[in-house]
Amino acid sequence: MFACDFDLKFTFISCGWEGSASDAGVLRSALTKGFHVPPGKFYLVDGGYANTPSFIAPYRGVRYHLGEFRRRGSSQRNEYANYKELFNHRHAQLRNHIERAFGVLKKRFPILKVGTHYPIETQIKIPAVAAVFHNIIRGHNGQDSWLDQQPQYINPTTFVDMPEGDNSYPSEIESSDGNTLRDQIAQGMWAAYNN
Repeated sequence: MFACDFDLKFTFISCGWEGSASDAGVLRSALTKGFHVPPGKFYLVDGGYANTPSFIAPYRGVRYHLGEFRRRGSSQRNEYANYKELFNHRHAQLRNHIERAFGVLKKRFPILKVGTHYPIETQIKIPAVAAVFHNIIRGHNGQDSWLDQQPQYINPTTFVDMPEGDNSYPSEIESSDGNTLRDQIAQGMWAAYNN
């Protein structure tokens, strides 16, 4: 589990979980080991997480990915069918920061794209060390454009896909409170959008 800020720096890392671990289990563990959400704030999370007041997920079953919005024609005034679509579009735009951060991290450190034969203790450290070096480079205003001209040191055919976890949920109260908060935010956006 990784969290990042809008400068594409990683603010929290939890390594060592197997790919079959549920997102909810990894998050629960992180919360017991020092990860916290500042009061009055929340993190945007993907659809694999349950919606809570501290972790806001997109609406399920509603158009979400940025490409889906581009295909329909974003210049039209009525591009959104309802407040849920508007919320999901803005959620995807903001959550895109973590995807960009991962893209830069993997391009900078190609070892993250392949399965390795290092002992598990070493494998756990590789993403954490890569993220630390990434943050140091970002902190020194490192330009990322040079990454586009780098040769492929690792054959892309050896890249492995990471498995998705299951969709375990937190308590019903947390899910309900998260859904209420998300609805309030989405309906506020919808009202502002239509004025």
